[in-house]
Amino acid sequence: MKTIIHKANTRGYADHGWLKSHHSFSFASYQNPERMNFGMLRVLNDDVVQPKMGFGTHPHQNMEIISIPLRGALSHKDNMGNKRAIEVDEVQVMSAGTGLTHSEFNDSKSQEVNFLQLWILPQELNVTPNYEQRKFAKKERLNNLQTIVAPKDNIEGDALPISQHAYIYRSNLDSEKTISLKLKSENNGLYVFVLNGSVEITENQLTKRDAIGIYNTDKVTIKAIENSELVIVEVPMQ
Repeated sequence: MKTIIHKANTRGYADHGWLKSHHSFSFASYQNPERMNFGMLRVLNDDVVQPKMGFGTHPHQNMEIISIPLRGALSHKDNMGNKRAIEVDEVQVMSAGTGLTHSEFNDSKSQEVNFLQLWILPQELNVTPNYEQRKFAKKERLNNLQTIVAPKDNIEGDALPISQHAYIYRSNLDSEKTISLKLKSENNGLYVFVLNGSVEITENQLTKRDAIGIYNTDKVTIKAIENSELVIVEVPMQ
């Protein structure tokens, strides 16, 4: 088993006024050759958007883009005709494929929006662009692994599809509870991002916004030291 620890205070940070963003991996002006990716996971941004502000229309191509709102609601509009708000407990996926354009905006006059934006490198290039979003019941991830994203050719339950053999899970663990995750492939690794709380993984204690990458193993056990919220990304390492 091999591990990589990313403590919260070692992430890149950008303050644009309207947007405050912590970068787990190199992104825009934050460039760290030791933080380029974790396997096929290329970007994990922890973004806070100020009221009545947002991202103007911009393009993407050949990337699997996942947005997970944690606080507030983010309005989305794209050139495929989708115009919807993404709210807490919902997840949005976009397979950019041959190319798409979209915008994201915080319509609230008073409340910030906090959301995670993940980019996963696709298995197949130039697929037809696709957009989906879905609400996932919070109760179904209590002391359990809730699959929110899965490969389009191996969908689990209500998981949203992407063009990569990758999975994203959410879990809310009560204090002292333990979960185990068996990896789908020996070529995969896990990137565990602690939203809140404190957990123990492979004898490492992680707290709010810490993360750990784990690979060269077939199973990982996570124990909550206190009530905790996790986002777990399983990706091919090559």
